[in-house]
Amino acid sequence: MERNYSLEVFCIILIVLLITLPLFPKTDSTRTKYNFLLITIDTLRPDRLSCYSREHLKTPHIDSLAEKGVLFKKAFAHTPTTLPSHTNILLGTTPLYHGVHDNSNFIVNEEFLTLTELLKNYDYSTGAFIGAFPLDSRFGLTQGFDVYDDYYGGISSQEFTYVERKAEVVVDKAMDWLKNQRDPWFLWVHCFDPHQRYDPPEPYRSLYKKDPYSGEVAYVDFVLGRLFDYLEKNGLFENTLIIFTGDHGEALGQHGEPTHGYFAYNATLWIPLIIYFPGGQPGEVNHEVCHTDIFPTVCDTLGIEKPSFLQGVSLMSAAKGKKLPKRVIYFESLYPFYSRGWAPLIGFIEGSQKFFDSPIPELFDLEQDFDELENLAPQKKLGKYKAKLEKIIKQQSYAGKTAGRQKIDREALEKLRSLGYVSNPQVSRKQSFSQKDDLKTLLPYQVKLMNSMKAYHGGDIMTGVRLLSEVIEERKDFDQAYSYLATLYKELGKLEEAIKTLKEGLENNPSSNKLISSYGIFLIEVGEYDAAVEILKKGLDCIDYDPELWNYLGVAYWSKGDFQNAVEAYQKALILDNNYPIVFNNLGSLYLSKALKSKKAGDLKSAIHNFQKAIELDPGYSSAYNGLGSAYGETGDMDAAINCWEKAVELNSDYSFPLYNLGLAYLAKGNKSKALEFLKRYKTASYTRISEKEKEKLNSLIQQCQQK
Repeated sequence: MERNYSLEVFCIILIVLLITLPLFPKTDSTRTKYNFLLITIDTLRPDRLSCYSREHLKTPHIDSLAEKGVLFKKAFAHTPTTLPSHTNILLGTTPLYHGVHDNSNFIVNEEFLTLTELLKNYDYSTGAFIGAFPLDSRFGLTQGFDVYDDYYGGISSQEFTYVERKAEVVVDKAMDWLKNQRDPWFLWVHCFDPHQRYDPPEPYRSLYKKDPYSGEVAYVDFVLGRLFDYLEKNGLFENTLIIFTGDHGEALGQHGEPTHGYFAYNATLWIPLIIYFPGGQPGEVNHEVCHTDIFPTVCDTLGIEKPSFLQGVSLMSAAKGKKLPKRVIYFESLYPFYSRGWAPLIGFIEGSQKFFDSPIPELFDLEQDFDELENLAPQKKLGKYKAKLEKIIKQQSYAGKTAGRQKIDREALEKLRSLGYVSNPQVSRKQSFSQKDDLKTLLPYQVKLMNSMKAYHGGDIMTGVRLLSEVIEERKDFDQAYSYLATLYKELGKLEEAIKTLKEGLENNPSSNKLISSYGIFLIEVGEYDAAVEILKKGLDCIDYDPELWNYLGVAYWSKGDFQNAVEAYQKALILDNNYPIVFNNLGSLYLSKALKSKKAGDLKSAIHNFQKAIELDPGYSSAYNGLGSAYGETGDMDAAINCWEKAVELNSDYSFPLYNLGLAYLAKGNKSKALEFLKRYKTASYTRISEKEKEKLNSLIQQCQQK
């Protein structure tokens, strides 16, 4: 039997209305000038911290914070994904209000007041140090930060992984920033390490060989110990409000979910929350609390007036042993809805009861069944729960005229963009769902998708191909399966099969932005540049705020010799994300190729500038070092060129272009032994991939080096 669901809440917000910013007074001399440290650990289960459970591992440094602070035993996220959860924290409202429901295709509206902006108004220095791409500056949480350090390198070429950096890099940069700050300051440290894939560094890899997820948590605990030690040694700890939490948990197979972002059971919604209140008494709180409580708690602790729009409650009274008022906690898991058109999942927690509204509804008694194993819904009349959920939605949604999916002409859209409005033009979704659309029904396809990625990372690409092919055979509307399968075919060197897969996917899902963009990128790979330009422009008609697509459009234009349009595309990418090293590298390559033809000093200067900018943003960018070396070579500064090429080889020992360039450079300088070393390394790395003519030239150069 098919049931209808109102989707006003779920329809993607094309325009989020302006929120008038309250006027706050400047610094009040009577206000307590505590510093504020926010630590968020991605994908962190409370039961992997020994202050919550001693079953799995010891986390002595986080435990020490809990011993000094207040540990909240029943804290919950509103969403099981990274960007929405951090938006909930920094805006103090749920996705019903701010409209950020998923990691993909949502950008925080700059007109919303963030906690950071509020603190900035009270003269706080503000710094954020981010561990991975889901919180990239392009998604809008930079508002109010003096420094938003998300320099973890370029976008991953692998479709299955996020670009990230280790906790020690994040914390080192954060401590470097602290050294130059005067009180008061707000520092946000985000560590991504426990997110899959689980690959802890030694010694944690060996210590937790059978449980690498716990190894990642143990590693993060060790790194945070260094941060806590720094605060202690520099006299900062006692004067700093410290809030430690996770953005969501990790299922690890509970309810059949491998990771997170799919269901909304406690395996992924239950989070750690520890608050150190300067001068406060340590303790534990057993009341239900949530992410939106952090913003008002910070305000009360720092003596700052709370904005009226906040949807959480201050936890200061609970920390002092007082009972919190009765309340409900809204939650949602809408990634499957937005990415695949599967049934939305929303619900609420009230006391010990947790209600899921979906085609197959669920009700659990968390007091007796925290792991949610016994669904009470079939034995209950659910009308009152649905009515309460509707009331919650009404109360927590933005009170102004919301903007659902509506057609907007291009001129109007550009004007709205200039005012800071953001559109999210996903394809039209179903407005009614049956049990066949329920996430529990569709779980086998989700599991096969995750297992295909696991097989790929384990080196078993053919198993990944088989699993994805099985998914597509049964669910031709699963656009992500086509995209992933194409990536695997590319890894196998079967580009034609990859393009065929994407073409078939588009025939079955003609409005899929994901397949449109993937198809355009693969067309570049096979040299069909005109077709790539056409399909990428089609994708940008729908999602023109995506800097990655603009970058690929630039590559397509450049590859077909259209430098002007390529530059314009790259510049649009940088307007959207000015910390995007790949684009600067591509601009450097473009201007270098122009300089080789035009012989204009201006083009060469632009090439050098852009390569240097790419390296500044990503010091490990070997391609940028190679390009910069080539640009210096054109200026005649061979010493600088050699230094750059050697740096490129140091970063990537099998990188063929700088190996060849070094061989030629040292040969030209008369250093035949050095030239021979690099030419032989180039031959080892590239001989099977170069043409017969290139092989003849290489062998001739090697013979030349061997002559006395």
